Amino acid sequence: MDMNFDVIVIGSGPGGYVAAIRASQLGLKTAVVEKAELGGVCLNWGCIPTKALLKSAQVFNYIKHAADYGISIEGKSEVDFKGMVSRSRGVADGMSKGIQFLFKKNKIEHLQGSGKLLAGKKVAVRDDKGKTTEYSAKHIIIATGARSRELPNLKQDGKKIIGYREAMVLPKQPKSMVVVGSGAIGSEFAFFYHSIGTEVTLVEFMPTLVPLEDEEVSKQLERSFKKSKMKVMTASSVESVDTKGKNCKVTIKTKKGEEVVEAEIVLSAVGIKTNIEGIGLEELGIKTDKDKIVVDAYYKTTVDGVYAIGDVVGGPALAHVASAEGICCVENIAGLNPEPIDYGNIPGCTYTNPEIASVGMTEAQAKEAGFEIKVGKFPYSASGKASAAGNKDGFVKVIFDAKYGEWLGAHFIGDNVTEMIAEAVAARKLETTGHEILKTIHPHPTMSEAVMEAVAAAYGEVIHL
Repeated sequence: MDMNFDVIVIGSGPGGYVAAIRASQLGLKTAVVEKAELGGVCLNWGCIPTKALLKSAQVFNYIKHAADYGISIEGKSEVDFKGMVSRSRGVADGMSKGIQFLFKKNKIEHLQGSGKLLAGKKVAVRDDKGKTTEYSAKHIIIATGARSRELPNLKQDGKKIIGYREAMVLPKQPKSMVVVGSGAIGSEFAFFYHSIGTEVTLVEFMPTLVPLEDEEVSKQLERSFKKSKMKVMTASSVESVDTKGKNCKVTIKTKKGEEVVEAEIVLSAVGIKTNIEGIGLEELGIKTDKDKIVVDAYYKTTVDGVYAIGDVVGGPALAHVASAEGICCVENIAGLNPEPIDYGNIPGCTYTNPEIASVGMTEAQAKEAGFEIKVGKFPYSASGKASAAGNKDGFVKVIFDAKYGEWLGAHFIGDNVTEMIAEAVAARKLETTGHEILKTIHPHPTMSEAVMEAVAAAYGEVIHL
């Protein structure tokens, strides 16, 4: 095999594999260094398999409430936890095989092993047998991603105190679980396990769940979780976990004092730690800041010919962001002069029930930025499609600049909103005004017409409220 490439990508997650495919499309001879499964955490241990588990929980919920839809089911419905996990792993395996196919199709070389940067635009790849081979490239892209972050008082042992990877493949369903952290990962796992019958306590240090979301969205999620009988503790912190007995004894500090909660499993979902150790950054003098690699608008590091994308750089740690960064980085390498990414227009999605999707400024952020705003809100309780679907929890909220009609933010919570948010992202990209959305005919009955109705509410023209 030729040891020289135009581009070598270290890591094959949604940043790395997308960058590699785009580089190959642009005629660049490309290789990807990956020590584990192709597709990285997202396809194998994150985005995709978790959504498979969540779908299983949703189906189980439908079965439990079949009578609400006029369907009679004989006998008792039970969770096959191993079956759910097996299905999830099967979905992940299929996606990883899909990346293998795309690599072959695009003539991308897979270098199996761990990659380390060397001087002179070289990468050392160490395989599982300890053999090291050196390769060279005109351009090297770091896309090594991140892992579950550990707190000093919440050390993961992989058995009683676990991270998201273990949460996807537990050998049996726990009877009880404490989930620490209510970001997307924590909230999704709390919803999944609670839905299939595990007694879940969700602990969040901040005053609201999903603290990066608009406050009204956070409050709605908390109401929905509590309505389903999940125990939710906000403005609370886990002080210690005693794992000596059969169950974990979790000491939680609240406004009212300390409380001890017993649970079989503690799931730590308190953020991520970047995978930047041991890859040669220090030896080459590549600058880092607060656990992130410093890059410019086109992902160049402080060392010529070396780039970084995805979770290892600043910005939202989201799969679609990593993919967009990979494409932008490679297109700039190829001389296409791409437009830098607008980090103010990145959609975020949380796949709980109800789902959450948002883009742009929250209401509080818009006010803090000095905008005079128009806010419109349309509840799912007034949506014909939501009523027909049987879940009226949620709403669509939109925020506009009162002076020019600029769409400042969109905050959705309810069924199917993760499929609806792209309308707001595209409209903001095209600098569409509130009036133009209001006059865009939306199909009826759909969840998406709630967007039009919310905009109408902002401008005092709402029909169905």
